Amino acid sequence: MKNFLLLSLLLTTSLSFSQNFSLPKLAYSYNQLEPTIDSVTMRIHYSKHHQAYITNLNKALGTSNTKSLVEILSTISTQPAVVRNNAGGHYNHTLFWEVLSPKPSKTPNEALLAQINKQFGSLDSLQKSMTLAGTGLFGSGWVWLIVTPTNELKITTTSNQDNPLMDLVTDKGTPILAIDVWEHAYYLKYQNKRADYLKNIWNVIDWKAVSEKYTATLKN
Repeated sequence: MKNFLLLSLLLTTSLSFSQNFSLPKLAYSYNQLEPTIDSVTMRIHYSKHHQAYITNLNKALGTSNTKSLVEILSTISTQPAVVRNNAGGHYNHTLFWEVLSPKPSKTPNEALLAQINKQFGSLDSLQKSMTLAGTGLFGSGWVWLIVTPTNELKITTTSNQDNPLMDLVTDKGTPILAIDVWEHAYYLKYQNKRADYLKNIWNVIDWKAVSEKYTATLKN
């Protein structure tokens, strides 16, 4: 009995170490972002694509990983491609889910709005610039609004599952808004009309969540 309990403890401990990362819980159901994002796309995107990144990341890291996701991304150039792709996929999707809402705030907080107006002229101008960046991105990738190391805002894009936290990207900073422009994010509803998806995504972008990330970034 004692040996069985010891073996069970070892197995449980091993399992917990091998599952460093897990799928974050959504703050809304699959159908609550309709009509902007249809429920089928949302379910597949979250439970299949995102889960696959996490499963593959845990498998690639094995049982010895003690680093946080941000720590892994900050030194991603030292990691194999499988970690780069899946760590990026996990981080990017987690942020994407967090800035979406079925009842979004349409206006940033005072501090973020002031910075947007200063750098981009208006919120509408910022949104148009991000939409244009996403439309012009060749292939699969992401559009970002980041806070640079000098506390400026910047719109940037990355290919595949790269992001601005990675040490090997050109435009580094802390992301506060992410928009997924992989085809699996929109193809069931919009087919090849990425521009329509990018135009409509603003209907579910929650500027309250983005503002909270902006505030937290400045504090840190």
